[in-house]
This record gives sequence, C-alpha cells and structure tokens, in this order.
Amino acid sequence: MKTETPIAQIIRTATEQNIHNAENSRTKDNQKTLFDSSCKRILSIKIFLAWIMKGCMEEYKDCNVNDIAEKYIEGEPEISTTPVLPDENILINGAANEDTLAKEGTIVYDIRFYATAPKRDGLTRLIVNVEAQSQWNPGYPLTKRGLFYCCRMISAQYNREFTKSHYEQIKKVVSIWVCKNPTKERRNTINQYYIAEKNLVGSAKEDPAHYDLLSVFIIGLGRREDKNHEGILELLEVILSTEIESEERERILQEKFGVIMSKEMKGEFEIMCNLSQAIEDKGIAKGIDIGIEKGIEKGIEKGRFAERLANIQSLITTLSLSAEKAMDALNSPQQERSQYLPKLKHRN
Repeated sequence: MKTETPIAQIIRTATEQNIHNAENSRTKDNQKTLFDSSCKRILSIKIFLAWIMKGCMEEYKDCNVNDIAEKYIEGEPEISTTPVLPDENILINGAANEDTLAKEGTIVYDIRFYATAPKRDGLTRLIVNVEAQSQWNPGYPLTKRGLFYCCRMISAQYNREFTKSHYEQIKKVVSIWVCKNPTKERRNTINQYYIAEKNLVGSAKEDPAHYDLLSVFIIGLGRREDKNHEGILELLEVILSTEIESEERERILQEKFGVIMSKEMKGEFEIMCNLSQAIEDKGIAKGIDIGIEKGIEKGIEKGRFAERLANIQSLITTLSLSAEKAMDALNSPQQERSQYLPKLKHRN
C-alpha cells in the first residue's frame, strides 16, 4: 500500500472539508427557502393581512379588522410557495402567482389577492400585493422594485380586467413591503409612495379615482425598545420574530390584537422558529468550518515549506553543496531564502 505523504494528507483533508462545506451550504440554502416560505404563510393568515391593510391603506382605516378578513379579502388570494402545513380555513393559498410577458421574464409575488373596499356609493375593487423582504439593501432601492410591481400589476390587467380602450375599468393596485432588517433610521417606520395631483397653472381638480391607481408602502420593522413600536409595527415584529417566546407571542396577539391562536397557527410559528434555529446553527458551524479551512491552508503552506527545506538540506548533505547553491539548484525564490537559512544544518 502506497504511503501518503504529509502534503497529500493535508490536500485530501482540505478536499474533504470543501465537499463538506458545499453540502452544508446547500442544506442551509434549502432551510433558508423553507424559512422564507414559513414567513410568507404566516403573513398570509387573513387576520394579519387585515391588520396590515387597516394600518396602511386609507380605504380600510375605519373598518373592523374582522370585517376586512372575512368580508373584504376576496376568494383565494395567491401565495408564491406551496404551504408546508396547508389549512384551507386559515391560510391563504393560491397557484397562479406569475405575470409573464415574452420579453419581460417572470415576476413572482409573495402574496397577491383581490379585495373590495367600502366607499360612498358602494364598493371598489383593489389588487393587493404583500412582500416579505429580509434584505434592506439588496443592490437596488426597494421603492423602485415596489413601483415596478405596481406597474406590472396594472399592465397585467389588460385583457383581464379591461379590454380595448376601457381604461376606466383599471383597478387600483397596492404593494406592501414588510422589511425585517432595515437600517437604524428606518426602524419602526411606514412610508407611502403614490400618485398625487399638483396644480402648476390654475386650480382645476381631477377626480382622485382617475389617478389614484397605485401605492407602495415600505414598512421597516424595529425592536421593542425603539420608538413607535406599536400598532401593526408591533404586530409584525411579534409574528415574524424568532426570538420571542411562544407564550409571550400568544399573549400579545390575544391581548393587544384580539387574535386567538389556533393549533395550525402555533404549528406554523413553531416551524418558523425551528428553521431559524437550524439556519443559525449552520451559520455557527460555517464559521467553525471557515476557521478549520484557514487552518488547513496554513497547514498546507507549512507542509510545503518543510518539504522544500528537507530537499535543500538533502542537497547540502549528500552533494556537499553550499546552502546558496542548493537553493539555486532547486530554483528557490529569492524572497523565501531568508526563511530557510536559519533552519539549515551544516551549511558551507
């Protein structure tokens, strides 16, 4: 059996470690996907959507949240992923959650649904999109992405909500972004971006229903100790937090928001927290692996140094060469020679 040299052993160990790291990375990516899906399913619970709509949208500010959940959210809204624990009575499920154009690619909405809202002469119909966003700075402004989503939801209405030139049938669209890790100045904030009329000359007024067709809301979640931690900001922090104890979450939801947690809700929160812990554990393990990998790299370099040093020493001993001539014979780089000299024996 061939004896493995120290260098070969180190390289083999490094290769095995890289394979292990790749497998861990794939596992962590899968867990991250499952965690994101769990967060979306929690947000898709109708009573939570109702609180979000009441807290953001002018159309629902005077509505009871139970009415919003039970009367105004229509049909079977869409969710971007298949639920792990589906419950048709509590969770919002859906399938067709993509808008596609030949040259535009595909947009997948986290949650999208139709809703009606009361107005003086009856009801108005809206399209609402809710997004769970973990990165505050993904490489582009979230406001622009939100506006793009709104524009896409408007353009997608052609041949669905209206045909030919019947633009009066366009439905208002709303995109609400729930951001879990905003910058410090955006914690516990809600900002709205919308179309407004501005008179440049004269004072003519247009009916707002003719231009109030889109709104983007950016919600930055914060911590309990931050200012403005109340209302839907508190609600969203409580339901999306993986650090709060389950009993405390249940108490806050019941006492402050009138939400009685069902068995299915508790199960979904447990899944979210377990996945979060698994991701955290993987992160710790990855940190350890990185440390090991750096140690292996140093070990490889030490092994190479020891091998080169042994070769130089062998030439000195067997051929009676000087240290300089031995290093010349082995083409040792000039910048490394000063490292070998103090460790060589019987130099001429």
